[in-house]
Amino acid sequence: MKTKLEDISPVKKKLEIEIEAGEVKKKINEAYRELGKGVRLPGFRPGKVPRKILERRFANQVMDDVTRILVNETLPKAVEETNAFPLTMPVIENEILKVGQNFKYSAVMEVRPEFELKDYMGFDVEKEICSVGEEDVETQLEEIRKTHGQLSSVEMERGVREEDFAVIEYEGFEDGRALEGIKEGNFLVKVGGNDFHPDFEKALIGLKKGNTSEFDVNFEDDYFQSKLAGKNVKFKVKVIDIKEMNLPELDDAFAKNLGADFQDLNDLKEKIKESLTEREEKRIDRELKMRLLKKISDTVDFELPESLVESELQGAVENIRQNLLRSGSDLEKAGLNEEKLKEDLRPASEKRVKDMLVLGEIARDNDLSITEAELSGGFKELALSTGQEPGALRKYYEANNLRESFRQQLLEEKALNYLVKGANITEVETDKMRREQE
Repeated sequence: MKTKLEDISPVKKKLEIEIEAGEVKKKINEAYRELGKGVRLPGFRPGKVPRKILERRFANQVMDDVTRILVNETLPKAVEETNAFPLTMPVIENEILKVGQNFKYSAVMEVRPEFELKDYMGFDVEKEICSVGEEDVETQLEEIRKTHGQLSSVEMERGVREEDFAVIEYEGFEDGRALEGIKEGNFLVKVGGNDFHPDFEKALIGLKKGNTSEFDVNFEDDYFQSKLAGKNVKFKVKVIDIKEMNLPELDDAFAKNLGADFQDLNDLKEKIKESLTEREEKRIDRELKMRLLKKISDTVDFELPESLVESELQGAVENIRQNLLRSGSDLEKAGLNEEKLKEDLRPASEKRVKDMLVLGEIARDNDLSITEAELSGGFKELALSTGQEPGALRKYYEANNLRESFRQQLLEEKALNYLVKGANITEVETDKMRREQE
């Protein structure tokens, strides 16, 4: 077998492979022997069909099978021999297989870019000091209180106010024509919540139950719902009902009703503070690692394999799609165009791919790897955070070919921890950090 590796670009190579005619002939003979054992043709006993008959009837099938066998057997060896390890499945281009001739084929593949990281240990990086105060606890407590509130119709005759929940009918028009899909009945909108559009919600203030109104709203070019983006829309609205949120009293009874873990209101506040502190520490740790990784990534520049970028983009779009499905929506209902979405997500996806390649290089450079014990520990930690059973979670990952992807995530985290240990970290107050970022 002869091999030749040709550079197409820094991240794409063409591997040419040539197999001698003798090996080709051997594989063809083996294929006909195997075919003859099982083929059934009228007038011939099983296993006794002459080779000439088989060639006339099954030549194309045999040649296709032998081509596949030769590629499957020789490509892994050629890849290892030339150190051209593909990131994705290579694209095969081959000549027609002929008896008595060498068989040539090529494999075009994307490969990991080659780059050199220098002096990536010992970077200066700032880290926020974790600080959770009583104000943070009270804010979180109020959010919990709101989730346990109940909506009820306003009894007194009055107009819509800020923080009210208005039940409305509406329809949107552009240049006098009704806009398709911009019509709702019995639609609940929180006034001041900015869930629809600030100007739309402000226009509802003062309207009473049964009132109708018409008003214009100018939507920004980058408005999330593409059907409205960049348009001046006239809305016709009718207020069906006005509701307000009735919040429960903050007392020991409220705390106990949240669950057996809380003895009284003070106990609830302590648990909230512990939870906020843990969450804040994780955020600070993650942002520290991202700042450090950015410093290192900014020191190198290299071409990114498009297959990795595309895979990252597909994953990002799929995450959005699944989140919408869980809320009873989809891309079309949300006014999102997949191609436009990919265009918007591309910079973040490219950054993610670059960071992944940089961390992979650091892991290789320092002989970092994930053992089976660490992989099992990773599944246990993930199961704990998602409320699942570790064994079942692992089986799901393995059944869906996600095991190695999860191992890669753990390896990236291990590389980040390695970098943090070698960094010069200065702790700063949160306010100072935010001022510097602004």
